[in-house]
Amino acid sequence: MDRIDLQILKILQEDATVTVADISARVALSPTPCWKRIQKMETLGILQKRVALVAAPLVGLGLTVHISIQAGDHSADKLESFVRVVSAMPEVVEFSRLAGDVDYALKVVTTDISAYDAFYKRLTAVVPLRSVTSRFELQKIKSTTSLPLNIIHDAEIGRAAAVAVSSQRVVALRPV
Repeated sequence: MDRIDLQILKILQEDATVTVADISARVALSPTPCWKRIQKMETLGILQKRVALVAAPLVGLGLTVHISIQAGDHSADKLESFVRVVSAMPEVVEFSRLAGDVDYALKVVTTDISAYDAFYKRLTAVVPLRSVTSRFELQKIKSTTSLPLNIIHDAEIGRAAAVAVSSQRVVALRPV
């Protein structure tokens, strides 16, 4: 990865519908090498997918809940079951395993408090949990899908790409 790759990524993060011709003009590169760079970043998994961002409240999804979970049982089979079931729940738009006093963090989007209550009951029925803390989002102050690529320095670019690619290959679930 070099500065041109980072410029291409910045452009695509802002608008994935930009044509290769426009991108190549903006990064001072001819279209064919520009397209090859984009394809390579897709192959490496750096560009994961191109999507449209939907305004949740405008389509009837007016409630966002941030949930912190402490697992009750840290055995591999229980955690694998929990991860599998929760990952399949459509309301869960973000799901992370954490280090520290919380084992998992979820971001859930749903229609209203009644729908959240039904989700909560399904969530807590999966496996025994020690603690589930729900925080209801009152106002979204900042939300972006764009990574802060401008903070990456030349020496770190190659190392960051190598780490990202190698971490994509780690699939084993490690108990917390």
